[in-house]
Amino acid sequence: MRHVATNNRDPEPKPLSEPVFLILTSLADQPRHGYALLRDIQDISNGRVALSTGTLYGALRRLLEEDWIERFKQKDTSRDKQAYQLTSEGRRQLRLEVERMRQLARVAGARMKESEG
Repeated sequence: MRHVATNNRDPEPKPLSEPVFLILTSLADQPRHGYALLRDIQDISNGRVALSTGTLYGALRRLLEEDWIERFKQKDTSRDKQAYQLTSEGRRQLRLEVERMRQLARVAGARMKESEG
């Protein structure tokens, strides 16, 4: 799993891996536990991405270490489910990636328009 944090020395944000992008996107609107993340990632990718539990939990561990996500205390403690939520840094990284992707889409759209005209 590759994801690259940006810092003040990097003028351009580096692309996130697709699994990391999808995890951060899934957590953007609400905290989720592991199984809910797996289901939501499948939903938001239109069934194209089905992460294994090993991939998911490895990524979650690294995102916790990077302080992009944090553990979230749930009210439902009947099961030992661990939920996660975005930190402000995780939200910033997601915002940077969305803007990077928008810029690429604008350039691609403009070039396609030019070649069609």
